[in-house]
Amino acid sequence: MVKPKTEEEIELLRENAIIVSKTLAEVGKWVAPGVTTARLNEVAETFIRDNGAIPSFLGFEGFPAATCMSVNDVVVHGFPSDYVLKEGDIVSADIGTLYKGYNGDSAYTFPVGEVDAATRKLLDVTKASLYKGIEAAVAGARTGDIGHAVQSYVESFGFSVVRELEGHGLGKKMHEAPGVPNFGRQGHGPRLPEGLVICIEPMVNMGGRGVYLARNGWAVHTSDHKKSAHYELTVVVRHGKAEQLSTFEYIESTGK
Repeated sequence: MVKPKTEEEIELLRENAIIVSKTLAEVGKWVAPGVTTARLNEVAETFIRDNGAIPSFLGFEGFPAATCMSVNDVVVHGFPSDYVLKEGDIVSADIGTLYKGYNGDSAYTFPVGEVDAATRKLLDVTKASLYKGIEAAVAGARTGDIGHAVQSYVESFGFSVVRELEGHGLGKKMHEAPGVPNFGRQGHGPRLPEGLVICIEPMVNMGGRGVYLARNGWAVHTSDHKKSAHYELTVVVRHGKAEQLSTFEYIESTGK
């Protein structure tokens, strides 16, 4: 059931969103060749707890870490590990919080050192497609309008949208209705009411859209092992223009 949030609930979700946004920026300070993804996870977990929140991913349906750290051809749900980041890699950090009974959820794909032009284009297009989706997240529209906005923009650059994974509603639970696909047809899908809080999160592949699940049951890889990027923001559906709760401003102020 698609349920809008009260303004009081939205303020609690905003508090979570700011913690997540600042956590991602803290992680970004550490992204560099020679650093392990396990270290990035430690930085995130420490920052979350120091700000009075709980890392909501840790133990969620058995997930073993506080964050998802997905490198290169891993689309989402990568385990932090002893993998040492190399120049030219990309790493998607997906982070969740639980604070005052509500959730926060946001993701950002960081370049590791200097990346090649094709990788830079993938990052830029994926991030821009997220904002295209946000522009479509207005009261009275439908989830298909968001998906269409993302898909049409991404495919115009020759990249592919992952279809097996999607964004979602957010509240007391990490994943609430409705699902928010990154592809679709305008005018289709559940209608978006004023006050609905959703996470929009394009997952975009440099090559084909095919993916597969790793043996660990979590990490999703591109079938052709080409790179994939992932960005996620939390927004409130409003009349005329969506309201962002989470932000990349803290990250981008550091030059990432």
